[in-house]
Formats: sequence, C-alpha cells, structure tokens
Amino acid sequence: MKDSDCAGQAARPKRADARRNKEALLDAAAAIFVESGVEVPIRDIAAKAGVGTATIYRHFPTRADLIIAVYRHQVEACAEAGPALLAAGPTPRAALGRWINLFADFLVTKHGLAAVLQSDNAGFDTLHAYFIDRLVPVCTQLLDAAAASGEIRSDLQAYELMRGVGNLCIGAESDTRYDARRLVELLIAGLRRPD
Repeated sequence: MKDSDCAGQAARPKRADARRNKEALLDAAAAIFVESGVEVPIRDIAAKAGVGTATIYRHFPTRADLIIAVYRHQVEACAEAGPALLAAGPTPRAALGRWINLFADFLVTKHGLAAVLQSDNAGFDTLHAYFIDRLVPVCTQLLDAAAASGEIRSDLQAYELMRGVGNLCIGAESDTRYDARRLVELLIAGLRRPD
C-alpha cells in the first residue's frame, strides 16, 4: 500500500465527519428557524448543532447562504422520503398521504424562509425551479403508483396537487385557528376513485 493510499483513507473519515457536522448544522438551523425565525443569532444555531460558529461560517459565509442551504436540505429530505415511504408503506395511497403530510409540514414551516428568499428574485426563481424539479417527479411517482393500484383517480397531475396543497398551507403558520393539515387530509381523501 502506498503512502498516498493511506493518506486517502485517513481523509475519508474527516469528510464523513464534516458531512455529518454539516447535516447536524442544517438540521439545527432548520429547527431554530422554525422556532425563532431566520434572524436568530448564529451562536444559537452553532450551540444546537454542537459545532463552533467558525464551522458555520466556513460552510456558509453569509446568513443568506445558510438559509438557502437549509431550504435545499429540507427539499432533499422531502424528495428522499417519497420513494422510502412507497417502499415501506402498506399501500401506495397510504405512502402518498404520508408524503403529502410531510410536504405540507415543509410548506408551513418553510414559509418564513421563502419570504426572506423572495427579496432576491433571481435567487428565489432558481430555488423555486430546484424545488419543482426535485419534488414534482417524487409526487408523480407516488400518484402513479396509487393510481396504478386502483386506489385513487388517475386524472390529477402532481403539479396540480402540490399547488393545491401549497394554497391550503398559506397563512397556516400565523393563524392558530387554521389547521392546514386537516384540509390537506380532506383533499387527499377526495382523490379516491369514484365507485
């Protein structure tokens, strides 16, 4: 074994640790953003993540960089959940329902992030396109599987459903009398095939 091979093997755990630190940091930032808003002090995020503030600034030189990374991280988590739910769910319709609930939770809790990001129209448009590109195919896969199993009607497009869920979630974070998830469940119940 060459010395360079040993050096390469020694570097891998650092990359894995750095990746875990970054994931912990993004998870902590997401949780704190939901609790306290995106203007929370960086030291609070670092403390929750168990890293130093220098680690945050090394990965994300500006607050905007951190907000964008949190948004992308959450989109990825939602995208990855779809196939996992489909594989583990008792039925494709149940998997679709669970994924739509995750999607609704994402929309409600990330509304503040989107509002901050909208101040930069070009950046927001890029993130919105990323959001659509990553999540519409996942929703399509779930809808197609549930339709193929005969559990739901087959005349709905993923983008339409996601847009409908999104519209039901508007304002839910600021009105305690409004239960977006309940209305989303009614929407999903309406997908059943007519007898």
